[in-house]
Amino acid sequence: MFDHFHRLPVFFFLLSLSFSQSIHENEESDTPIHRFQQYLRINTAHPNPNYTAAINYLTNFANSIPNLHSKIIHLTPTSPLLLLTWPGSNPSLPSILFNSHLDSVPAEPHKWTHPPFSAHKTSDGRIFARGAQDDKCIGMQYLEAIKAIQMSDSKFVPLRNVHILYVPEEEVGGFDGMGKFVESKEFGELNLGFVMDEGQASPNDEFRVFYADRTPWHTVIKAVGMPGHGSKLYDNSAMENLMKSMEVITKFRESMFDMVKAGVAANSEVISVNPVFLNAGTPSPTGFVMNMQPSEAEAGFDIRMPPTADPELMRKIIEEQWAPAWRNMTYKITEKGFLRDIMGRPLMTLASDSNPWWSVFNEAVTRAGGKLSKPEILASTTDARFMRRLGIPTFGFSPMKNTPILLHDHNENLKDTVYLEGIKVYECIIKSLSSFEGSMNTNAMGF
Repeated sequence: MFDHFHRLPVFFFLLSLSFSQSIHENEESDTPIHRFQQYLRINTAHPNPNYTAAINYLTNFANSIPNLHSKIIHLTPTSPLLLLTWPGSNPSLPSILFNSHLDSVPAEPHKWTHPPFSAHKTSDGRIFARGAQDDKCIGMQYLEAIKAIQMSDSKFVPLRNVHILYVPEEEVGGFDGMGKFVESKEFGELNLGFVMDEGQASPNDEFRVFYADRTPWHTVIKAVGMPGHGSKLYDNSAMENLMKSMEVITKFRESMFDMVKAGVAANSEVISVNPVFLNAGTPSPTGFVMNMQPSEAEAGFDIRMPPTADPELMRKIIEEQWAPAWRNMTYKITEKGFLRDIMGRPLMTLASDSNPWWSVFNEAVTRAGGKLSKPEILASTTDARFMRRLGIPTFGFSPMKNTPILLHDHNENLKDTVYLEGIKVYECIIKSLSSFEGSMNTNAMGF
């Protein structure tokens, strides 16, 4: 009997310790960082993105936030998107959209310090995961910001409808994602006035903002000629014609690159041309037939066109200089986007105070304690181009400053303090944009 009662204090102590630990674990799981990690652990990398798990997770979190309505739209049988809406007090006004994509590029686990879908957080706060920067961060920050706004001011109601969108397939071109959505009835019913989409990290202490994207032109040039013995010298062989074109293209590339090196233009402001494959030769069991000159040769190029470029002039250069028919050459251009909107204007959003959306956005970032760097053209391509093509003002923005650019890289990561600061920034942005009483400026697109 004595031993039994003697052990009771120990029992209650252990019970208390277990209870305290349980409370601590629940508190840990109910934080923005934990929720971010949970989202990152859902593998939405191509070629088999788990969209269903991601949408279920986001929907469950959204359901915990008052007044957020959710809708799942199936663009194709395998490509759903999630649309969330925070109703405004005057839904007749053009609405605001915050966009992010569900999918991510593949990762090679053996080249990572930590598994790419573990969302491992190091002692210095870096969270390692594919999608940490591109762009699951903003997808969760939108929701965390709305949650924080409602907790700090339960009476706040946006003036305009606020929409949060999670689209599939951005990393493979967006044509079965945002490309299909902008053609849908549901998109038209949103009555959009302004859109925020993804941006990129900034290595310095200013936030980057993007008013345009470059458009990819995947171009293949092909040369044909008479085959011949490897020892023979003759004119107009396929390889000779292709090599001449390569010299011309190399000079064009150098002229663009020289402007970047001289500081005259940013990398994203020039037409970039990079060779991506060469295909020639007659195959043999051991490689290629070395004593035979081939009758065909081709090369592929990744051309990136800024919205300021003249597409007709570029087509003329390719036709007359890079692949002239008189030199037995042909070409094929696959345009992976647009350079002009439906009104024929360059595909870019005005980033100055003559665009009222810019002014509201800029002031909101300042109120959050941040500063915007000089507006840029994004060197690559995002879903923003689909909205800009319709004449809807759209900026690319991801609030990550003092952060290395690691999208698509091994060991992609984002520091916890940077992520949390981004939530604060979006609190200001969402409140300011959704409360903007001004009218839409029809000149907000183009310069």
